[in-house]
Amino acid sequence: MEIEKKYLVSELPDNLPQYKCRKIEQGYLSSSPVVRVRMDNDEYYLTYKGKGLLAREEYNLPLTKEAYEHLLSKIDGRLIKKKRYMLPLGEFTNDPLGLTIELDLFEGDLAPLLLAEVEFPDEPSANAFTPPSWFEEDVTFS
Repeated sequence: MEIEKKYLVSELPDNLPQYKCRKIEQGYLSSSPVVRVRMDNDEYYLTYKGKGLLAREEYNLPLTKEAYEHLLSKIDGRLIKKKRYMLPLGEFTNDPLGLTIELDLFEGDLAPLLLAEVEFPDEPSANAFTPPSWFEEDVTFS
C-alpha cells in the first residue's frame, strides 16, 4: 500500500546539491489503471497502481534494460524525465517518523515543474501532516 501526499513547490532549498539525487525517466502504458515503465538510475521497473489518490495499491516488478526499452515504444504520450532529490523531512520540520521528501525537478517540456512527495506509514499520519513552509499547493487529490 502506498500512502503519499503531493505538493507543488516554487522555491528550492538552498542546500539541494548536498542531497542524494536519482535520474528518473518514465512513461505510461495506461492511465486507468496506472501502468508505467520507469528507469531509476540503473534500475528498471514496470509499476501497477490501483485506484485511489491518497492511498492505493502499488506493485513494482523489475525489468531488464532491454525489456524497458522495448516497452518504451508502447507508451502513451510523453516520456517524463526528472531528477529526484531525497531530503530528510526532519531537516525542514518536526518529523518524529523519520520520513523523506522526494523532490522532483522535471526536465524537458515539463520544466520548470517542481513536485514534492512524502510517503507515510498510515493514513492518520498523512492526514495529520503539516508540510514545510516551502511546500505550496497540496495536489494529492488533483
